[in-house]
Amino acid sequence: MSDPIRVRFVDGDEFEAAIGDSILDVALAHGIDLDHACGGVCACSTCHVRIVEGADALNESSDDEEDQLDEARDVGLDSRLGCQAKILRAPAGGVIAVRIPSWNVNLVREAH
Repeated sequence: MSDPIRVRFVDGDEFEAAIGDSILDVALAHGIDLDHACGGVCACSTCHVRIVEGADALNESSDDEEDQLDEARDVGLDSRLGCQAKILRAPAGGVIAVRIPSWNVNLVREAH
């Protein structure tokens, strides 16, 4: 039996996840504030996250995702859309660490 897949939200908690879950799925299932204005269908960039660790466990980004990331703030080489970053396997380091940009959390808390 393999070890459970763990997703840790930086400055937050760590949760179990399953193969096929997206980062957005994990966040929503555990009450983590992650804006997703389009409902998680890759039609906006509001669920932009930074994958700090464990990117090897996620699917590759698509051209559609890359196009949406062009519209996001604070984009880097570790940027993904939470709705599109799906878990394919257990990460080599044992955990997928995700940072939600502070501007995203603030938008959710202010109900924008």
